[in-house]
Amino acid sequence: MGAIHEIVFDCDKPAVLARFWAGLLEGYAVRAYDETEIARLAALGFTPETDPTVMVDGPGPSLCFQNVEGRRYDNNRVHFDVEVHDRAGEVERLKQAGASVDRVLPTYTVMRDPEGNQFCLVDRREAMAA
Repeated sequence: MGAIHEIVFDCDKPAVLARFWAGLLEGYAVRAYDETEIARLAALGFTPETDPTVMVDGPGPSLCFQNVEGRRYDNNRVHFDVEVHDRAGEVERLKQAGASVDRVLPTYTVMRDPEGNQFCLVDRREAMAA
């Protein structure tokens, strides 16, 4: 079993959409940029306004707005990232329940539910830090 890690929005302009949702949801705000993060972005040629991934935090799951140019009809525009203790075990359990695997990456697995909706299984934060 897992817990919602974050809800991910694929979008053209992450900063704009993040501000919209932060203004819509009570208790949510765009994650602040410290000097270290601004310097990291600058080294990559970005600013907070052009950041390809903008986070919004609040009382519930974080919202992640990530730049994905163009509309892909084989890809959900919004999906859950679900945090799990045993990713490999959960993948197998969910496959038995009718899910399928799209791809496996070092810290997450992209899957589809029985109707083809995408979601990601991500390693629990403690496991990622180890």
